[in-house]
Amino acid sequence: MAYLKNVAIVGATGSVGRFIVRELLAAGKHEVTAVTRTVSNAVMPDGVKVAKVDYDVQSTLVDALRGKDVLVVTMAPFAPSDTQLKLVEAAAEAGVPYVIPNGWGFDPNHPAADDAFMGPAQRAVIKRIEELGKSSWINFVSGFWYEFSLVGTSDRFGFDLQNRSVIFYDDGMARINTSTWDQTGRAVAKLLALKEKPDNADDDSTTLSSFKNKNVYFSSFYVTQKDMFQSVLRATGTKEEDWKITYEPSDERYKVAVDLMHQGNPIGFVRALYARGFYPEGSGNGSAGFEPTHGLQNDVLGLPKEDFDERTKVAVEKSEGFIRTY
Repeated sequence: MAYLKNVAIVGATGSVGRFIVRELLAAGKHEVTAVTRTVSNAVMPDGVKVAKVDYDVQSTLVDALRGKDVLVVTMAPFAPSDTQLKLVEAAAEAGVPYVIPNGWGFDPNHPAADDAFMGPAQRAVIKRIEELGKSSWINFVSGFWYEFSLVGTSDRFGFDLQNRSVIFYDDGMARINTSTWDQTGRAVAKLLALKEKPDNADDDSTTLSSFKNKNVYFSSFYVTQKDMFQSVLRATGTKEEDWKITYEPSDERYKVAVDLMHQGNPIGFVRALYARGFYPEGSGNGSAGFEPTHGLQNDVLGLPKEDFDERTKVAVEKSEGFIRTY
């Protein structure tokens, strides 16, 4: 096959999954199947097939994935830890060549991923795929979601738009990579639109197989909190003096957040995740800034350069819809 045609996706109507589905359908190259629980009543876009599964009955997962070329997993971070393992085991039994696991944030090999309590689970999934030896994995590293993180609560990028307050981590000048959901959808669709293998020995074009068992680093913006703040001011027509501005050391904020987690407060996880991402790592880079060390595959995938202020404005205008738990 020239490219992967049959795509199965878990979380097709979720926060990021719906953008991936939208871009796959727009490309017009793929047959998209949404893998959903038997009890789900989610309404799918036209053109998306549905495969109902019971995660307690492995055969239903295998049947849903049989004949698929790639499995894309998008799930909430609080999903049961064994759910993704069941999926990759079913993918192996069904002979699915590629699995895109539930990454989408930190590089799973960066120490920040462990401190944010996500790295071990991500690496366990990747290890299991390799142990089974039937599928190859391709993991997308996106950084934090831009709109969601900007306008949700101050526990994320530090902004509280309703109360016009912002908390800067350290001096607010650590650069991180952050991606919009639109860019994420495009990144996955562009990768899956690549031909799988070279046509011949002289073919040096980029192929999907060249990403086997590797991370795909992509991003919308490489920016600081101060950059975000100036963009928010432009989007809201406000001035700095209209805002309450405070500063907190990122390491102290992280430690307090972990204590909250140990007390059973779910807000602690969100605060710890974001505070750890802004740890300064030298040369103005934060822990969630992977561009200087790994580069980006944006150009290879043909991703557009997005307008920073435009995406901030869109996020601000839709801010009510983003204020929910992580």
